[in-house]
Formats: sequence, C-alpha cells, structure tokens
Amino acid sequence: MRVLGLIPARGGSRGVPHKNIMLLGGKPLLQYTAEAALRSHYLSETILSTDDDEITEVGRVCGLAVPFKRPDELARNDTPMLKVVQHAVRWLEAVQDCFDSICLLRPTNPFRRSEDIDACIELLETSKADAVVTILPVPPEHNPRRVYFLDQSGWLHLSTDEQLPVSLRQDLPPAFHQDGSVHVTRRNVVMEDNTLYGKRLVGYPLNPGQSVNIDTPEDWARAERLLDMGH
Repeated sequence: MRVLGLIPARGGSRGVPHKNIMLLGGKPLLQYTAEAALRSHYLSETILSTDDDEITEVGRVCGLAVPFKRPDELARNDTPMLKVVQHAVRWLEAVQDCFDSICLLRPTNPFRRSEDIDACIELLETSKADAVVTILPVPPEHNPRRVYFLDQSGWLHLSTDEQLPVSLRQDLPPAFHQDGSVHVTRRNVVMEDNTLYGKRLVGYPLNPGQSVNIDTPEDWARAERLLDMGH
C-alpha cells in the first residue's frame, strides 16, 4: 500500500500568527511534524501543502517535498481540509504519482511520534476501516450524556436527546474526541465518497499528557511546558 504523508501549513493564522514556522524549543513548529513523518516506515512520500513562500523554504530545509503552491482560495480560514487534501491528490495523480491512502499530519500537533503514524496506518489495514484518527478520552464532565445544548427558546437539552443525565461517573460510557495528530484515509473515500471519514471510522488512542493542538497562545505555552518537562 502506498501512503501519502500530507502536511498542510498555510500562511494565515488567527490564533497564533505564522505559528507554523515559529520557534518552539529552538526549532520551527513545522519541523516536529516533518521529523516524525520522515522517520515513518510506512509513508511512501511526504509533501507540504502551503500557500506561503517562507513556509515553503522552511519545509524544504526540514526535508519535505513541496511540489506545488497551494492556491489562495484553498488557504482561507474557512477552507475545508477535505478540499486541501483533494487538491493535493489531484495534482499528484496528474503527474502519475498515485497513492492508496492519505495520511494527514497537521503541524499544529507537534508531539505525535512516527510510531503513532505507523500504528494508524497498520490499523487502517488490519481493521479494514475507511479511516483512522487519533483520539483522546473526553473528561467525565464533558461526556455527551452530561452535556447540554441550549435551544432557541432558552431551554437546555441533553446532547443525546435523553431526558436525564447519567449521574454516576462509573455508569458513563467511554467517550472520545479527535485530537488531530494523525488522520489516515483511503484514497477512494477521499476522492469518490467526498469525505475524510467514511462510514467505518476507527480511533487510535493517544496519551493525553503528551498531546497538544496549538491553536491559541495558551496552547503554545502548554507545548513549551511539555518540552521543559522533557517531552
């Protein structure tokens, strides 16, 4: 199976401006993801998708291929990641570079390991899933069977549409959220079914104490603390 490693890193960022090439622990944020991808045993090729010339240069220094420049219309704040992935696949297939699966690696999750990448790819094969994503446990107080939505009339409703929340912690069913470190999807699901998730989605658990998704200055500070603790 040929697996494409795809690192999306656009120039714009509202939370932490130009964060993809800011120095974290003395090296560009992008470099953490590049290093993990290049150490993977299962990624056939890893490319950088960016609209930014400075990010392009940093990516190349980190050892990444940058075969194209991402169009501006695919680098907006509201651009769906699916469109970014499909653009990369179409561009590569136009030059006869074809893959069976695409492994999306966001640089804002710097602490995923190459072992996590390979484990997700292995899980995609062994489980026969459409996609595999890295996941973290949801804290009990945020479990869907205790979470309320507010309707237009101002009334609270449980997110599960049940009448009563689960009161005992031990009775709560396990719940998880996607952390964004690794997301691998079969090519036909992306290009033909028009989704990154498919109908058969499998989760690969990560250690919550070693995961951070940098979206705000507070997230950046947490990443620095993790490094200080010897991550």
